Parts: sequence; C-alpha cells; structure tokens
Amino acid sequence: MAKEFNVPPVIFPSGGNPAAPASGPQQRRLPTAPFQPPRSSNPGLPFLSFDINSAAASTSFSAAPQFPSNIGGGIGGVGFDDEPPLLEELGINTKQIYQKTLSILNPFRINHHLHEDADLSGPFIFLMAFGLFQLLAGKLHFGIILGWVTMASMFLYVIFNMLAGKNGNLDMYKCLSLIGYCMLPIVMLSALSLFVPQGGMVIMVITGLFVIWSTRVCTGLVVELANCGDEHRGLIAYACFLIYMLFSLLVIF
Repeated sequence: MAKEFNVPPVIFPSGGNPAAPASGPQQRRLPTAPFQPPRSSNPGLPFLSFDINSAAASTSFSAAPQFPSNIGGGIGGVGFDDEPPLLEELGINTKQIYQKTLSILNPFRINHHLHEDADLSGPFIFLMAFGLFQLLAGKLHFGIILGWVTMASMFLYVIFNMLAGKNGNLDMYKCLSLIGYCMLPIVMLSALSLFVPQGGMVIMVITGLFVIWSTRVCTGLVVELANCGDEHRGLIAYACFLIYMLFSLLVIF
C-alpha cells in the first residue's frame, strides 16, 4: 500500500524575497491589463492619441515672433543699421572715382594728388565702356582690350624702371591704374566714332587729337607720381603715345 504524506503549504513572503519574514498567507494579486493609450476623440483616426482641436488651439499663433535687434547677440553684436555700405566694404570709392575722372578731362591742369591712391574700379568701368561702344560698332573686343591693357601696363612698368633704375618707385598696380584712367579720351573717341564716317580724314584728325590728349595726361601723371620722372619725360611720353595709338587703331579699323 502507498503511504500518504502530509506536505505543509509553502508560503513566500511579499516582494518575492525569501529572506524576508513571512507575516501571513500570501495574497494572490490580480493580473493587470497592459498599458493602453487613451482613446482618440476622433473615431475616424484611431491611431491618434491626442485631441486635434486642443492641439491646434494650443499652437495657434497668437503673437508674431520676436527677433533680437542686433545680429550675433551679446555685447559685441552689430545691427544692420551699423553695417558699412557695400561699396565701402568692396573698397570702391565713388567720390574718388568721380574726382579722378574730372581731373582727366582737363589735360592742362592735372591734379596728380588724386591719383596717388591707385584703384582699379574706375579703369574697369572705362574699359567695359570702351568694349561696349566697340560692340555697338559691330566689333567684339572685350578680350583684346583687357589683354592689351595688361601688356601695356607691363610695358610702361619695365620702361620706366629701366630708366629710373634703383630710384624708380612706380609699381605695376599704379601703372595699371594710370593707364586705365587715361583711357577716358579713347573711350570718348570710341563713342564719337559711332556718328562719324569711317575711313575719312575727319576720323583721322579726331583720333590724333584724342591720342595726344591721353598721352599728355598719362605722361604728366607718371612724371609727377614717380621719382626721377621729369628727366625722362620725352621717353615716357613716347611709350604712352605708342600705348594709346595702339588702342585707337581698334576704333579706326
């Protein structure tokens, strides 16, 4: 016969820690349902767990956004009102260009002090105007003009520094600025040639006058701005005459 054994019930303490003393019979906990998001108020969109109306009301733009008055913030921030003009940031002085242009228009009273501060803004404007007038005459010479001006500046720089030796202080940048500003009479000649018949004696005489004008102005500026230039005035004038005579050939032919 099988014997029956009386097995006492096993009682676990609360919290699942067998080391804790048991205070009494363990109460069985009821299983809880898993987490469920709150139901949407819109039955057509069951996956939304929030109220669209309340969200739209909370995110409505009741006031315009506020921006700081200065850029960069902090103590060193600079506003748009304190920014310098764009032409000043680019190094373009329109007043200086205007004064230099007026000084070129009078070949008998040349103010060389204005040309001590060399720039390329004015020469670039004159060269583009020269190319535009040539284009109106049916000649596409933009690349030729820019290339010849560069070569002419190198030519004048080499000639003067060979004459002046160690005392020459005329740099390449100033040569390019002077030749570009003295191109103004040639630009006027190009504009005038649009109304004068080509190949006649009239255009030849006018071309000679404008070439002498440019030569005189450029020679005077180079002599006044460079050291030891007065004793070589004739040779400098001859070099300037060759340069502007070359550009005048683009107008005639």
